Amino acid sequence: MDLGNVFDEIFEAARDLQNEIHLNFSHGPFSFDKLFFDENTDFYPNYSYPPMNVFMAEDRTMVFEFALAGFDESNINLSFQGDYMVFSARINNEASSDSPVKIHEENVRYFKRRLKLKDIERQKYFVPQDKYAQEKVKAVYKNGILRVCIPPKDEPDKSDGIKIEIVTDTN
Repeated sequence: MDLGNVFDEIFEAARDLQNEIHLNFSHGPFSFDKLFFDENTDFYPNYSYPPMNVFMAEDRTMVFEFALAGFDESNINLSFQGDYMVFSARINNEASSDSPVKIHEENVRYFKRRLKLKDIERQKYFVPQDKYAQEKVKAVYKNGILRVCIPPKDEPDKSDGIKIEIVTDTN
């Protein structure tokens, strides 16, 4: 089972549902489109941490943007394994020891806590090697944002697949 295809189908079904709701309920007293969906609706919530964007540029380059504030470039791992880009990162615990205020986590009382830095375990993203030039990937880490650009292949691999012979059942 290919999880990339499964998530793509879920994404398309959610988008189709949003379009149907918008077409059928966007006018009159039953205006539900703003209630259920808006431009910030995440139809592809594969991983919630770190915050990220995935999009296709005009030239069909697939772009991943990961928000990695607090991470050191040397602790970020990125590789390709078949049709998947594999990503992981470790938070640099030494950076917190450089703080002028020594904080012992067990004695802290948070009033608001939205910033939770943690290691990023192995995450896989579907990037079909027959359509994208994985060997030409460019990854740039700047101002806490890792941007990974994977250009399309000039000529996608063409495979006729495996021919299945169909026989007539004579029973």
